[in-house]
Amino acid sequence: MKKILSLLLLSTILFTACEGDQGPIGPQGEPGGLFLAKTFEVDNINFSSTNGLDATINIPVPNSIDVFEADVPLVYLLDPIASADNGADVWEPLPRTFFFSGNGFAQYRFNFIFDDNTGIFDLDITLESDDFTALDNGFTQNQVFRIVIVPSEFAENTNINLLDFNAVQSELKLEF
Repeated sequence: MKKILSLLLLSTILFTACEGDQGPIGPQGEPGGLFLAKTFEVDNINFSSTNGLDATINIPVPNSIDVFEADVPLVYLLDPIASADNGADVWEPLPRTFFFSGNGFAQYRFNFIFDDNTGIFDLDITLESDDFTALDNGFTQNQVFRIVIVPSEFAENTNINLLDFNAVQSELKLEF
């Protein structure tokens, strides 16, 4: 009887230990791998429009960061007013739209392209407005952006609010 009870207990432990989520898929596709996010910051970005409607700045990715086709960039804009009010940096996710009285607007947005042939990752940040010349220097001068590049598996399979920079930073254990 003791042998049967021991076998039953052992088989129960074995079968329950094999159930459940395998964890995140790692960089080589193996379960339980770590997500390797990369981050960098660019500052003193100045937008200047030639057409009165928009301006685009190309942001080079540092050579020390490897970017793969499946990676996903998240771009955040430093909000200097909210940062001053809170006593800490406040990062707003792009796209970010501002509406003005008289139906005017300004919007920061970004796009990225990965060239398979060269392996070059290209990131453009655009500031557009219905009247670019009317924008205050607070919109066009000395902007600071933080770019977080995450594996697509993380972006697809996470319960983290990707719009909240602090949540992304905490989950990916990013340090600056």
